[in-house]
Amino acid sequence: MKKLLKYVGYLLLSGLTVISLYLVNLFLMKPYSIDHYLAKELTIGLLDSPEFMTYIGIFDPFNAILKHNQKLSIDNLEDGEDDYRDTLKHLAMLKKYNPDDLSEIQKVTQKIAIFDTENSIDRFENFRFHSYPFNQISGNHLNGVEFMTDTHPIRNYREATDYIKRVKLFDDSMSSDLIWLEEQKKLGIFAPQFVFDHVIRQLKELILYTDDENPLMQVFIRKVNELNISTQKKDALFNELSAVIKSDVKPGYESILQFMEMNYDNANKHHGVWSLPNGDAFYASRLRSYTTTDYTAEEIHQIGLSEVERIGNRMKEIFILLGYEVNKPVGEMMNDLNENPDFLYADTPDRKEIVIADYNQMVKEAEEDVRPYFERFPISPVEVRAVPEYSEKTAAGGYYQAPSLDGSRPGVFYANLYDIKQTPTFGMRTLTFHEAVPGHHFQIALNQENENLTLYRKMGYRTSAFTEGWALYSEQLAVEVGMTKNLYDELGVLQSEMFRANRLVVDTGMHYKKWTREEAMEYMKKTTGMSDTEVRVEIERYIVWPGQATSYKMGMLKILELRQKAKNTLGEKFDIREFHTIVLDQGIVPLFILEDIIDEWIEGFQYN
Repeated sequence: MKKLLKYVGYLLLSGLTVISLYLVNLFLMKPYSIDHYLAKELTIGLLDSPEFMTYIGIFDPFNAILKHNQKLSIDNLEDGEDDYRDTLKHLAMLKKYNPDDLSEIQKVTQKIAIFDTENSIDRFENFRFHSYPFNQISGNHLNGVEFMTDTHPIRNYREATDYIKRVKLFDDSMSSDLIWLEEQKKLGIFAPQFVFDHVIRQLKELILYTDDENPLMQVFIRKVNELNISTQKKDALFNELSAVIKSDVKPGYESILQFMEMNYDNANKHHGVWSLPNGDAFYASRLRSYTTTDYTAEEIHQIGLSEVERIGNRMKEIFILLGYEVNKPVGEMMNDLNENPDFLYADTPDRKEIVIADYNQMVKEAEEDVRPYFERFPISPVEVRAVPEYSEKTAAGGYYQAPSLDGSRPGVFYANLYDIKQTPTFGMRTLTFHEAVPGHHFQIALNQENENLTLYRKMGYRTSAFTEGWALYSEQLAVEVGMTKNLYDELGVLQSEMFRANRLVVDTGMHYKKWTREEAMEYMKKTTGMSDTEVRVEIERYIVWPGQATSYKMGMLKILELRQKAKNTLGEKFDIREFHTIVLDQGIVPLFILEDIIDEWIEGFQYN
């Protein structure tokens, strides 16, 4: 017995020694594996972001210890300096791994991580303050509310109290933002005047909300009422949140409002980032980061003009097939369709509920129609919801929220139903293909569910060139395989593609060629036929998010280019299901890496 205990003791000691050596290697030396290193760095980053910990859901069982659900990230300028120094060390470590010693998937991982890290360093060193932290579509005044109402869980009494503790930190968060705004002021960096107008209006609305109107309170009441706790406890929670909103939320909003009003006359008189310090270089950096290509602003502008012409010609062909007399620009004809009551929902009190139900039905139909063209399908479901009322006036026409990693929260396609003209029936399937199936939901859910990808490859890198390129490619795929039900649906797809092609023109037009907001709106209205509301929202989005809008079309064009290359090379061996698998299996990658992956796949086929 003594010998057995001694043997067990040796085993335990050996085990502890091995674990200790592993931890020393992981945290104090260059880890043996680049995957281990990136997992460690990502985990550290996650633990430093309580919002992200809540978002992915996998840490919630440990909330009693970590307490992440009662915290917010509140960064100061010194934290940014520390992050920069850590990023330089991170890049140096990544380059220590010899590609010859890495597996094929690890080589891809290394390339992605180096590309992403170098972009971060460039942004900090040269353009740290070149952004508008408060604008019409994002900022703590909007993102904070959306996070609390859509992401923070309230499944029990503790999570309800955590909600209140989190909301109580809003004032501290706004104070941190105010310091950032003051730094920008020193550099002469201010958002355009229309941004000031939007944000001032939004802040005033948020401040003037009564408890019954405030989304922070509305959602809280609904979720708490679903809990199995006493009425007394519920009332106490409601009263506590009401007091916190008055003491810690509205004062934070008021401080930002005061800054915006006092600096209103300093607003940028121009709309493009060319007007900012070193603005041309900043825009070139954004284009490289978002498109993951080396195309110049001029090249992207010319591609956009060419695509606008090509798509417009196809739209004319369809109008002729439908029996229309094409006696005016396609944009005007599309505008007529947008305003045609035959393609619009009746503006009734239950309109939103009806539209959402129809969208959910379209999702189900798309899930069936797409089955012959894919080998793998997401486990996570997707549902359609209306964009929250507090942000619908300025939000995009639709957007997607990924499911949680633990499967507790589905993927969500948010549809903006603020303006009835934003939802012509012939455009609904297009948005469904883009945001849900086979677009964002397919790509993102499959990425998260892919057991062959490390945590870094699932969560550590994002690029809209791939994700939005795939979503736009999905729209065209839907037409090619017959998921559109008629020519009007195809017009909806083409209108969508047209305005993505427009983005190449107007984004570069404003930020490179010095177009005004009004000039960009006029061009987009003329060529797309989108409603005035849609055009204004889109153009204003591009102004505060320079370069991002170009990634959609550039990503789509690259995927189509690679598909055609595979078809031409493989001939009868080409299988679109396998092509989709190889595109999606590596997760989110820059376009220049995707091209390498497809080239290697083609080469492998040729030698089989």
